[in-house]
Amino acid sequence: MAKESMKARERKRQKMVEKYAAKRAALKEAGDYQALQHIPRNASPVRLHNRCQLSGRPKGYMRQFGISRINFREMALKGLIPGVKKASW
Repeated sequence: MAKESMKARERKRQKMVEKYAAKRAALKEAGDYQALQHIPRNASPVRLHNRCQLSGRPKGYMRQFGISRINFREMALKGLIPGVKKASW
C-alpha cells in the first residue's frame, strides 16, 4: 500500500496538469518558451506517474485495467474482471 501522501501528491499533479493544459498548449503553439518557463513544473504531463487505483502501487501497473499486477491477479481469480480467466492448456 502506498503512502497517502504519495497518492495525494499524484492527485495534486493531475489537477495541475488539467488546469494548465490549455495555457501550455497556447504558449507552445505561439513558441513563447520564455513564458512557458513561468508555469509550475508539476503542470507538465511528463511528471505524472501511473499508479494503481486501488493500492497506489507505482510499479507493475497495467494500463488496460488501471490497476497493479497484484490486484489484477487477485480480482481475476475471484472472477471480478469480466472476460478474464486463468489460462490452462
